[in-house]
Amino acid sequence: MQAVMSEHTRGWLRFIWEKSTTPDDWSSGGAPHPWWDRTSTAPMCAFPRFDLGETGYILPVLVDQTPAWREVYTRIADELVGRHTTFWAASDWLSLIGPDPRSEDYPPEWQVFVAPHLQGRYELPGWTANGIEPWGLQPDPIAADGNLFFRGFFNLLLSIYRYVSGDEKWERPFEVTGYRDVRYQWSHYEIAEFLNQQWQERPQGPHCENTKIWPYCLSAAGLGLQMYDQTAGSSLHGVFEEWVDYAKKHYLRKDRRGRLKAFPFYYDPIQQSLFTFPGSATAYAALAITPYLLPQDPAFGEYLYREATRMLGWSQPNAPVLSVPDPRFQIVGLLTARELGDDVTARRLRSSIEQTAEPHQFGDQHQSFGYWFGTGEPYPRGQLSALLMLCEAGEPGSWTRAFNNPSCRDRFAEPTVEGVNFPSVGICQARNDPVLKALSVSTYPATPSARGEESTFRITRLPDARNAMVLLNGERYPRWRTISETEIEVQFAVGDLDFTVLQSNTEKNRTGIRSERTTPNRQTQPASKAIRRYQPTAKRCTAGCC
Repeated sequence: MQAVMSEHTRGWLRFIWEKSTTPDDWSSGGAPHPWWDRTSTAPMCAFPRFDLGETGYILPVLVDQTPAWREVYTRIADELVGRHTTFWAASDWLSLIGPDPRSEDYPPEWQVFVAPHLQGRYELPGWTANGIEPWGLQPDPIAADGNLFFRGFFNLLLSIYRYVSGDEKWERPFEVTGYRDVRYQWSHYEIAEFLNQQWQERPQGPHCENTKIWPYCLSAAGLGLQMYDQTAGSSLHGVFEEWVDYAKKHYLRKDRRGRLKAFPFYYDPIQQSLFTFPGSATAYAALAITPYLLPQDPAFGEYLYREATRMLGWSQPNAPVLSVPDPRFQIVGLLTARELGDDVTARRLRSSIEQTAEPHQFGDQHQSFGYWFGTGEPYPRGQLSALLMLCEAGEPGSWTRAFNNPSCRDRFAEPTVEGVNFPSVGICQARNDPVLKALSVSTYPATPSARGEESTFRITRLPDARNAMVLLNGERYPRWRTISETEIEVQFAVGDLDFTVLQSNTEKNRTGIRSERTTPNRQTQPASKAIRRYQPTAKRCTAGCC
């Protein structure tokens, strides 16, 4: 059963549409809009590109809910990708040059990310150190020896764009901003191929900040390669599978009982230092990679999750869930618990997160939704909200399935809803039933004041628009017209409406519709099973509009 888009998910979609489609200046002479999060999980993730990537995570889940309506997700993904080519997306690599002159003055809460024997003479995670030996200054943020956490997450975002759109726009050459605003030309395939080739040369994994190799970033980079293979028919993901074997041998530490003993936050091959948090805190490093690892290696991902929740006491019903300064780790735990169907741990983590998440409807008509986490900021905290919304959208397992969907390209040849006047009108169900040859479409007012206004949408890729028929709540609906041999336009007053578009206006098709029509946008069953028996009238509509 396909989950129905919740009110919170609709509100979040409304906000990220506004966030992504509102122009702002990410060039070296400008600055991103304040709603792009460059604060969370400092010092590692306090850059606005992490908000770009994590905002995109929900899109594959949403498009799998409405596979016949993709235009809004495509536009959002395109805007996210476009910003990722700019100065501000790579600002750390382009401006944090050489050794950090402040390495002796890091605050104590940041020193915990550095091994004790290196504190005071070692750059923090997040300081990219472009220009240090033995690599020297590398002006292209993609073609660098380091900076995996730029191109790896970028490749994942590009793959998400291709998954939701079916479009090859970013396979064509585009420019990426480099050092001193020099532009470098790349394509999606070239980025994916470069990742693969570099990984082959470095079985321990390419590094992010110069000198640091992160399982977290490598797992995300691997996930991007997996989705690229799935959507493009390539075979580049094998390097990640080989890296998992390497990581189990060189990075993972178990006790004699096979339980997790240590897992690294990062590894520095120059210092030959494997940095791990002490004691049970090592579980956070293992847990952090599980959302990326689970779709690629379910067994290893579940092992790390189970061991991390055991070490942290999250899986023990009677043990308290201790709060941590950064909610990210509990949110990641919730996401993986939900994916694995661990309802006990998921309930415990959700209860703990809700104490600080601070959810709000906001906007002129309270049409948007997000989480503030007590920041007092004028907008939802982007990275944390995006991750937490991923824990609400779709159904359990939907994140993992999006990266293991061999039929994901089939939707692009099926009847499709287009021309929806979003954000006045939203679509919460759009799904083709291949057996009944019926497309179910459910609308809602994405902007409350738009209710009752006249609007339209088109159905494209019909095999023969002249033989189509439109139903509203199971009854024949007259307000539509044929535009071309494969396309029709439906007129309606904005509201909570349930349409069915039949591909064939034949007696067999009409009387074969099952009487299971409900209202999916009001928390009921999915559109693929939600079609009421249609009783034909004496006169059949043959002209395409009546």
